Amino acid sequence: MIPIDDNIHSWQKPIINYWLVGINLVIFLWEVKLNWSDELGNLINNWGIIPEQINIAIANAFFDNSAAWVVVFWRLLSLLVSLFLHGSFSQILGNMLFLWVFGKTVESILGHKQYLLLYLTAGFFCGIVQIILSSDITVPIIGANGAIAAILGAYIIKFPQAKIYSVLTLLVLYIPVEIPAIFYLFWWFVQQSFYGIGSLNIVGGRSFSSVSYWGQFAALVTGATFMRIRQRL
Repeated sequence: MIPIDDNIHSWQKPIINYWLVGINLVIFLWEVKLNWSDELGNLINNWGIIPEQINIAIANAFFDNSAAWVVVFWRLLSLLVSLFLHGSFSQILGNMLFLWVFGKTVESILGHKQYLLLYLTAGFFCGIVQIILSSDITVPIIGANGAIAAILGAYIIKFPQAKIYSVLTLLVLYIPVEIPAIFYLFWWFVQQSFYGIGSLNIVGGRSFSSVSYWGQFAALVTGATFMRIRQRL
């Protein structure tokens, strides 16, 4: 199932959404270039979220070595930078497709500034939750999954009855259908299982992870809560 549009008319141009999609795609093309020169592993390991490493750095900063705060600060920056890194073609295409379809409508409701705030804050919060609840993960977690989960949560709260124009692919046959938006809340988490398809060859790295279910669930709730509060103001 491929979402291609919704039945909600947007009066405002989703400028921020255009920029977010564009920046993510450009950075991924840069990653592909680094992949050819075997330099991608350094980028992913330096700027991906590695929960075990961050927790160790925090522990050292509090109890052993105050200089470790430099490492903590550097690693916390990865909570934002990792939002714009993707490790496979399926991950970047899936994320950007969902962002394109659902993000433009949410931006038209929230406005440019609040939309960008929700995107970045939810992505950051997703990483914090993952660091706390999955402290033993040793591979980098990358991708805009958490931010997009928040956008999806906000969308479902505002437009629970919306219809999503979708395409069902059946071998070479493409069938256009309308699917309730609430269904994509479920499908979003299911498709995470396929994000390893078309993975880049991260030489010198320790693979990567795009799946952070607890963090994404927290981001989803964040987006839904943000939209609920916005509606009451």
